[in-house]
Amino acid sequence: MKETIGDLIRRLREERSLTEEEYARLIEERTPEAAEALQDLAVTVRRRIYGDEVFFRGLIEISNICKNDCLYCGLRRSNRALRRYRLSGEEIVSSAEEGFRLGFRTFVLQGGEDAFYTDEALGDIVREIKRRCPGCAVTLSMGERSRESYQALFVAGADRYLLRHETADKAHYARLHPPEMSWEHRMHCLRELRDIGYQVGCGFMVGSPGQTARELAKDLKFIEEFKPDMCGIGPFIPHHETPFRREPAGSVELTCYLLSLIRLIRPPVLLPATTALGTIHPQGRELGILAGANVVMPNLSPVGVRKQYELYDNKICTGEESAQCLRCLDLRMREIGYRLTVGRGDVRPDT
Repeated sequence: MKETIGDLIRRLREERSLTEEEYARLIEERTPEAAEALQDLAVTVRRRIYGDEVFFRGLIEISNICKNDCLYCGLRRSNRALRRYRLSGEEIVSSAEEGFRLGFRTFVLQGGEDAFYTDEALGDIVREIKRRCPGCAVTLSMGERSRESYQALFVAGADRYLLRHETADKAHYARLHPPEMSWEHRMHCLRELRDIGYQVGCGFMVGSPGQTARELAKDLKFIEEFKPDMCGIGPFIPHHETPFRREPAGSVELTCYLLSLIRLIRPPVLLPATTALGTIHPQGRELGILAGANVVMPNLSPVGVRKQYELYDNKICTGEESAQCLRCLDLRMREIGYRLTVGRGDVRPDT
């Protein structure tokens, strides 16, 4: 007899593994009742490891200059309408210092693939943040670099590296990226980061052009096998200066469903309720936490440049001061029964 969706969910909870075909069935045949059951299981698993804690990271968007021309991204080099900026080393370190005073103990340095940030320059920034903010963790999200670069930045003190794989399907990757970018190289970079010793994060867009349950099933199987420390997913949101400007956005419902699945597949994973989720729905980040996420990333970038980091249209949290944004987020988490926790927020073992 064919297993029901409920049977598949229960087996996933116990075995943390399904076939690609079974993952595709979970997506294609999902129902509101299945989503509710899945969410309950995901929250139970997350509470077992992390209780009611939600970790907060300080996001510093250091540059919107990028050499790449990804078809979905507002930072793509072909976007001539975007006013470009690049933060100096002191601006980056000062942003981290301000966050440290507010209680942040992890800083995420994110930017386009900007050649200005050489290994020496970025390494100096990492070292200075570590010096001025003792006990903190530094996460980098600076795209594809050489193994030598990743190694040098790790030696400088970087603890984590986020590199979204975007899709585990090679043909789908080619649809989202220019010909000079390679799915094989993206996967190679992820393996090298793991080999060097970083806490490694991957991730993908939900509802990106051409994506079906088949591609999403491959993403889930990749997460199962790669076992990332972090996984960032959020709905695709079109940007008006990209070839995908008229494509429909991804959904909150499917994103939250996938968050719950990822929590069951990889119980200890650090799973953000992303800014994209909060952009597409007023309570998007709360819905993400309630689906099994346990990380939020308030913006510590200088207020004057936040609107210029346009990955997609209508990004939230572009005008608030950091302290105000953190207070607001803390209140919102408390209203749904969770609490922001001061600390590095490292991945915990599943005991």
